[in-house]
This record gives sequence, structure tokens and C-alpha cells, in this order.
Amino acid sequence: MKKNNIILIGFMGVGKGTVARAMFKEVGLKSHFRMGEKEEAGIVGINSHFQYVIDTDDLIESMENRAIKKIFADEGEAYFRNLEKKTALWLEESVENTIISTGGGFYRQENLKNIGTVIYLKSSFDGILKRIKKAPNAKNKLKKRPLLQNKKEAMKLYDTRVKEYERVADIIVDVENRDLKLIVKEILGQIK
Repeated sequence: MKKNNIILIGFMGVGKGTVARAMFKEVGLKSHFRMGEKEEAGIVGINSHFQYVIDTDDLIESMENRAIKKIFADEGEAYFRNLEKKTALWLEESVENTIISTGGGFYRQENLKNIGTVIYLKSSFDGILKRIKKAPNAKNKLKKRPLLQNKKEAMKLYDTRVKEYERVADIIVDVENRDLKLIVKEILGQIK
């Protein structure tokens, strides 16, 4: 059975963590300040039930006590994908009322739909690179993404994943060159 979670998927650097935090800021606080009878009447709505925001890569880094880049370098991609699987199983079993941002390859988890509503944040490859390069800590953002080190290979990976993201998504939201508040408003409007 699908749980009351939102799972943000999309290519690395598209802004999943940023959108998750903005969504929580918009709706998460309402869950801490219940509105009594108004809530029962539906005035607060489903969105008020999100109590947490988490990131699967952050969970994995905490579990391993090392950065994703180091995990890839030391153990390889297959090892990392097994950690994602372990994380997905834990999310399905233990997490509710949460906005979850994911790593770029997390969408492959077999139990993804059981974890919650899957939202694909869509952008062109160039749009993603522009977004990363505009960030104040752009060098660090690029460094921490091992699969973006080779632009040609990263573009191939992007091209492969786009159709797969679309296939697994319950909702697709175009985020390229859009204001964060409008993106959040669109997502919240679609999940009500």
C-alpha cells in the first residue's frame, strides 16, 4: 500500500533537495501547529501531514560514515546501489508523512511506489549544469557528484534515465528556469 510520502526523483543536480526543503517550509510547519476543527473540515488539507524532510544520499552517508564520492571510489557503484536498496526497504517499512529527496539513480528501487507518490523533477541536461554552476558552492557541488566528472558520459546517462524517470513518475514537474515558489505551488496543487 502506498504511504503518505512524497519522493522526488530526477537527474543529479536538478534540485531535489532544494525543492524538498522548500516544500517542507511551505507545508511542514502546519503539521506542528494543528488547527483543530478546521483540519477535520479539510481546510488544512493533506499537505499539512508532512512532518519530515530527508535525503536518501544523506542517509547513506550517515550509515556509512563517509561521502558518496568516497563510497563510489572505495567500493564501486554496485555497492552503493545495494545501500540504496537497503535504504528503500527501510523507507517503506519505517517512514511516513515525509518529503524524500533521492539520489539520481534511486528511482530504480523496486518498492519505490510503495514508499509514496513519485514526483519527477524534469530539466534538460544543460539546464541542470547551468543550475549547478550558478550555485555559490558550484565547485563543491560538481566535485561531490562522481558521475558528473565526465560530461560526455553524464549526458549519455541523462539520456538513458529521462524516459525511465517519466515511466516511474506519478507526477512530472518541469523545473527548468522556474521560480522555486512556483515549482512548490505546482507540486502541492497536484498532490491534493
